[in-house]
Amino acid sequence: MNTFCITDFGARTDGTLCTAAIQAAIDACFKAGGGEVTVPAGTFMTATVRLRSHVTLHLLKDACLLGSRDAEDYTHWLEDAVEPLDAEKAKLESAVTAKDPFTFNYVCARWRNSLIRAFRAEDIAVIGEENAVIDGADCYDPHGEEGFRGPHAVGFEECTGITLKGYTVVHSANWAHCIFHCRDITAEHIRVMGGHDGVHFRSCDRVTVKNCVFHTGDDAVAGFDNTDVLVEDCEINTACSGFRFGGTRVTVRRCRLFGPAEFMHRFSLTEEEKQQGAAALPAAHHRKNMLSAFTYFADDSRMVRELPGEFLVEDCRVENVDRLLHYNYSGNETYQKNRPLSDITFRNLKASGIRMPLTLYGAPECPVTAVFDGADIEMAEGVPLMQAAHFERIEWNNVKTTDPRVRVWTAGAVTGDTAVTVERANEPFFTEAI
Repeated sequence: MNTFCITDFGARTDGTLCTAAIQAAIDACFKAGGGEVTVPAGTFMTATVRLRSHVTLHLLKDACLLGSRDAEDYTHWLEDAVEPLDAEKAKLESAVTAKDPFTFNYVCARWRNSLIRAFRAEDIAVIGEENAVIDGADCYDPHGEEGFRGPHAVGFEECTGITLKGYTVVHSANWAHCIFHCRDITAEHIRVMGGHDGVHFRSCDRVTVKNCVFHTGDDAVAGFDNTDVLVEDCEINTACSGFRFGGTRVTVRRCRLFGPAEFMHRFSLTEEEKQQGAAALPAAHHRKNMLSAFTYFADDSRMVRELPGEFLVEDCRVENVDRLLHYNYSGNETYQKNRPLSDITFRNLKASGIRMPLTLYGAPECPVTAVFDGADIEMAEGVPLMQAAHFERIEWNNVKTTDPRVRVWTAGAVTGDTAVTVERANEPFFTEAI
């Protein structure tokens, strides 16, 4: 296998910006037909580097890619002589002229800046050994999202055959992984600490995420319009949603989701703290509750190709979150206005410290089905189990809850189109309709 070390191309650990040297190593590997580009032990400062087909970026033990804190350093990748982006830049310019509200979807948009980029590549990988780190340096961008977010750590578009393994992402200035329109993705043994979204997939197919740790400031696992997704054996802690996700044939298995959050959303920092890259650690003025374990997601920024559904959550544990489930298609949710969810199943679920009712508000034209097959749900004192409307069926098998108005069910189902009205002990099973 061809192997190229970035230090052979001039990369240094003295604080010098090494973008050109790292890119030169990647380009040499690409032109040689592919292989591996190694990053040895030490800290190498860089801005955007473009990963190319059949190239593995291999961070050796104690290697660190440290992002530049100058947001303008991340725009130079657009001038790519090896695989020019002229057509993509023209598309962006046309979109801006037409005042397209979703210009962030375009590959060359500033919002898509990332420390490691790939576009229309195949058979690519980022692999890390022990203590390998990708550090986004909380790069501050006054022209970025929300007036402060900088580049993503890893940003891939229209790629096939992706392996992400073994490294830790810290201080990501926006999402740790921004992956759009990609196929055949495996992410395993990755850690994301702080920053924003842990992994965010949009319009991706055949995705596997396993044995990862996501302690994030924003959603841990996010995205929509995805098909054939498996997330298993992951640890999730966040100040937002554990999953803010939509897709078809999605399985979440053996995951632990828990609050309170270790890291806050960076939006809660002061402007000065954002500019300085201050850590978003818990403080008196920061919210630290985990909003939801599972939130449905499908906004209007792109077409959803298949009806979302076949969503299975099994053998999972949820602790100390506001909501266990938040599906609200009532029309007042910014991120739930695309195609609705058809069904979701929870199997062998154990949840404790849940502070708000489960929300299951389906679309009138597509009533949702929810199945709970083996569940032990501990609600906060006085909190009803669920609010529900516009559903096809809610099925309960071997479910136990601390809601005093609900007995233990061994088997049963209820149906309706506005709210559940099954009575027991003169109390409705669901005490609130929405």
